[in-house]
Amino acid sequence: MFKILNRYLSLKFIAAILLVFLLFCFLILLIDFIELLRRSSKSGDIPLYKVLEITLLRVPSFAELTLPFAVLVGTIGAFLMLGRSSELIIIRASGVPVWHFILPPLCVAFVLGLFSSFVYNPIAAAAKAESERVYAEVFGASQSVLGSSKNQIWFRQDGSDGPSVMNAKAVANHGHSLVGVTTLQYSKNNQFVERIDARRADLEQARWVLKDAWVSRLSQQPKFYKNYLLSTYLTPTQISDSMGSVESVSFWALPNYIEIANKAGLPATRYKIQYQLLLSKPFLLAIMVLIAATCALRTFRLGRIQTMIIIGMCFGFGFFIFAEVSRQFGLADKVVPEFAAWVPIFAWSLVVLTVLLYQEDG
Repeated sequence: MFKILNRYLSLKFIAAILLVFLLFCFLILLIDFIELLRRSSKSGDIPLYKVLEITLLRVPSFAELTLPFAVLVGTIGAFLMLGRSSELIIIRASGVPVWHFILPPLCVAFVLGLFSSFVYNPIAAAAKAESERVYAEVFGASQSVLGSSKNQIWFRQDGSDGPSVMNAKAVANHGHSLVGVTTLQYSKNNQFVERIDARRADLEQARWVLKDAWVSRLSQQPKFYKNYLLSTYLTPTQISDSMGSVESVSFWALPNYIEIANKAGLPATRYKIQYQLLLSKPFLLAIMVLIAATCALRTFRLGRIQTMIIIGMCFGFGFFIFAEVSRQFGLADKVVPEFAAWVPIFAWSLVVLTVLLYQEDG
């Protein structure tokens, strides 16, 4: 009987969570598409299919942020539907303790968290990286992925051919691809050699590969090169740490990023925090279920459904504010990444378990 009950409750909660998650995905798609349309109208003639492609590629990454909210709202909705149909009352009247029928949604949330970190996140990260590349190509002439056109990227680098100063209008692929590149190349004696204007630059091993480059030298006519090589001592890690988007790095790639950054003596705090947040996600989603249980299990016995739902939502948002403050402390190197990611979960789990024990057992 318990196996059948657990299977039935699990399916109910899965359906409710997926329904809310898909609703969030649709809202994100609609809002982001409208925003990109607004930007495209200011950037000239950009094909509609490109705008839609960028939007679709960005949806998985944005939707990943809403998964805890989807679990919270979906679990509250599932509990309320079970109470409204008197199924919850019948289950409790049959002698099933509250901790037993909370177990199925807890298991669903935990497994969903594992799936989100280990499977969904790499897919979303790959889509986000591709969206950054397409965005840089489409909007690179007037906008930067990192900010407005007034905040273009400037940096100085050294290479075997001498130092150079590079300017790019947009960055993509963790900083490994630059769009709208202008380079001033100098000799080892700091004498000006040439100016290079290229449509795009891709970072490879110890060199930049500049695509569709026009090279202008003193007293010479500009020459066009389909591919033009520029030496550099920059490493992919150095570029990623200063320009890359941590959301476009998958869970499985994060340990390698952290290891390389540590060996190079570069800060890897944001990658460490992201890694710990993904590791803790199953427990985060489980806490969302406990928060939902504290506000939804007794509503039909005591009334005040709307009030309890509002309290539960506020409780959930309070947790996210606490977690975000802790994350910012971690990014500022005030606390270690493990502390920033796990302490909010541990602290809030104690709070919600105390409330639930008091409600159910007095």
